[in-house]
Amino acid sequence: MLAGLIFATEDAGDRPGTLAATLPFGGMTLLEYQARLLVGAGVGHILVAVTRVTPALLGAVSRAAKRGVPIDVVRSAEEAAAKAHPLASFVVIADGLVTTDDVVDRMAGEGKDAILITQEPSASLERVDARSCWAGIARAPAQRIVDIAAFPADYDFQSTLLRAIVQAGAEQVQLPVSAVRAGHGVERDGAALASRSNAVLAALTERRTSWADRWVFTRIARLALPKVIEKAIPAWLLMAGGIVTGAGAVAVVAAGWPWGAGVALPGVAALATGAALSALRGEEKRAAAQEVLIAAVAAAVILTLGIAESRVDGTLDGLILALGAVAATAIGERTQARVRRWWGSPAGYLLVVTPFAIAGRVSWGLAAIAVYACVTLALAVESRREKP
Repeated sequence: MLAGLIFATEDAGDRPGTLAATLPFGGMTLLEYQARLLVGAGVGHILVAVTRVTPALLGAVSRAAKRGVPIDVVRSAEEAAAKAHPLASFVVIADGLVTTDDVVDRMAGEGKDAILITQEPSASLERVDARSCWAGIARAPAQRIVDIAAFPADYDFQSTLLRAIVQAGAEQVQLPVSAVRAGHGVERDGAALASRSNAVLAALTERRTSWADRWVFTRIARLALPKVIEKAIPAWLLMAGGIVTGAGAVAVVAAGWPWGAGVALPGVAALATGAALSALRGEEKRAAAQEVLIAAVAAAVILTLGIAESRVDGTLDGLILALGAVAATAIGERTQARVRRWWGSPAGYLLVVTPFAIAGRVSWGLAAIAVYACVTLALAVESRREKP
């Protein structure tokens, strides 16, 4: 089985008496975030190594345990060895480490002992050889913890375990440069941790690959997320705001004002921000639901524009164009093709059609997104074909 070991022993650099693991991070504590990464990687049991227990730590452990994975607090290697399943493989997370899902998932795979290394001082803890430093994550069997359980109590648990893993001939896994840009590193200062939190948030928003997301909605999410977290705005409120704004846009367009399509754009931005916040907190189902809502808002606005345009012109042209765009988009999503930067997306189609709607040229805008959606569908299907 796969298990996790989180170290939470050091005090925050700027808050004496406060454990670094209990510092705020992305609307939760750093310990909760680390536990969320481990749960996402598939661990079935988590040990939290401490030297002292504080009320803040107990609260963080209690909240983290609500994800359905049992968490035990241990004070020494001996206690950890007693709690660990003898056949478990452990993913070790260093005290104060900030990282991302991709890095933890990479280290959680099957295999022998492994340590994540880097030559970047700001992302490392201590040297493992003349050239490399430990980047804060390791993988090892439970036997490594058992091996050091009998060491004297004054030995540093984290450092001793690292040395045992290295001496066992651990594979050295290089930390990607992209991970450093995404905020990977060890941080025990509250203000600096907030900065790394913003870097992780930025990395989460970068996962949205289409041009509309990258150049418009991702940039809005980057600006909004730190404020959202600071004000403790719940993700459900962002979702509700997106739904209400989208419904308002549909109502305005249906009332005969095509410019109402623009009303939906803040709602899409709110949903994109909420999706990134939910992803940070490990609420994958809620994040996926908000992505679906973005598509639903865009489709509702586009179809309403088509109906309204057909009503004004006395033809079915507008409705046919809108249905074609929505149908092509839906089929394209089903192909599960890897999205390219300039391919269309629900949010992108809404951005394209809105200027036409404001200018009173709805049919032109619907024709543009219908063609765009069909081209995107063709490219998606072609990318999924087996090449000879």
